[in-house]
Amino acid sequence: MSTKIALISDSHSFIDHKTLTYLQDVDEIWHAGDIGDSKVMGLLPKGKQIRAVFGNIDDLEIQQLYPEWQYWETEGVTVLMTHIGGKPPRYAKGVKSKIREYSPDLFICGHSHICKVEFDPTVNCLYMNPGAIGQQGFHHMRTLLLFELELGKVKNLNVVELGKRGK
Repeated sequence: MSTKIALISDSHSFIDHKTLTYLQDVDEIWHAGDIGDSKVMGLLPKGKQIRAVFGNIDDLEIQQLYPEWQYWETEGVTVLMTHIGGKPPRYAKGVKSKIREYSPDLFICGHSHICKVEFDPTVNCLYMNPGAIGQQGFHHMRTLLLFELELGKVKNLNVVELGKRGK
């Protein structure tokens, strides 16, 4: 049996009905930071496993609710998540050493507002950034990632385009 995941980031205090619709049919929702307003998390569908980290715009309230880094295992996949991670091969300062320390199968970050998924052989893990679901930032298209974890593998990965920013 697999676990269905929705990966979101950079809500910047915004979540709309279209985004929430995609979150209904998953088992877990992961938020890679810049939540903005804690009310966003309260609007997520009930009964889901929620995992989140705080981002650089998040206030003390959110920082007390969620850590800067999370590391866990689901369906045989180890996951390391933070908000500011950079991207392969140029990770943010200290991130590559953290990835090497934890040796995750999957490294997740947000911050760039650019959706990107890439296997990085230099740290032997899959890099994922879901882009941004919010309206703030320079991105043109709001995005999230849907995928499944099963027997130690990422399967059925889909990029969901939620519409243009500002619409």
